[in-house]
Amino acid sequence: MAKQFFVTGTNTGVGKTLVTSALLCAARQQGLRTIGLKPVAAGCELTEEGLCNEDALALQAQSSLPLSYAQINPVALAPAIAPHIAAARENRRLSADRLAGFCRGSMMLPSDLLLVEGAGGWRVPLNERETFADLVKILQLPVILVVGMELGCINHALLTAEAIRRDGLELAGWVANSVTPEMDCYEDNLACLQQRLDCPLIAELPFLADNCVEQAATHVAIDQLLQ
Repeated sequence: MAKQFFVTGTNTGVGKTLVTSALLCAARQQGLRTIGLKPVAAGCELTEEGLCNEDALALQAQSSLPLSYAQINPVALAPAIAPHIAAARENRRLSADRLAGFCRGSMMLPSDLLLVEGAGGWRVPLNERETFADLVKILQLPVILVVGMELGCINHALLTAEAIRRDGLELAGWVANSVTPEMDCYEDNLACLQQRLDCPLIAELPFLADNCVEQAATHVAIDQLLQ
């Protein structure tokens, strides 16, 4: 049975795409069938194939099944701003139901690991009423939380974990991603999060200046995630 998860973060810029790509890469290296989805991407550039997003292309590169770009990133928005604001500027409206429909099409394909990456953090709005959390509630996916290891990460991580659980969803695991070369009291912060998050630490990524996916994949406990 396919393992399917939603990947969120404590904030924007905490490395969700690197983590999602690394998890998919580690699974691919074991010969598993992988799919990475980015339902909404803001900050897209116009190419010969239309609007494309760097993060979505990274997920496509780690998807072993030959999905089209539109299947991986069905909603591509040009401005690099909050998705609901970007959509409004283009006279479009995002909805959790419609995004869930896009995701379900790919979720029905035969795969061993499917990851759906969000945008920003857990409460990023889709429209005036819904957030990305509503999409995850419709899909009923367990959640992987990416924590950017920096000053303030404990509060951000615990608040996000609390919100995920209050929404009735399972926190399947978390990832500690070093977003700076050095963090004061790193080990103390890591130990505090391990004690308080009450879910498995599935990856501890060092600071990677080049965001090398293959290198990040060596730090992933993929077997633990796939159990």
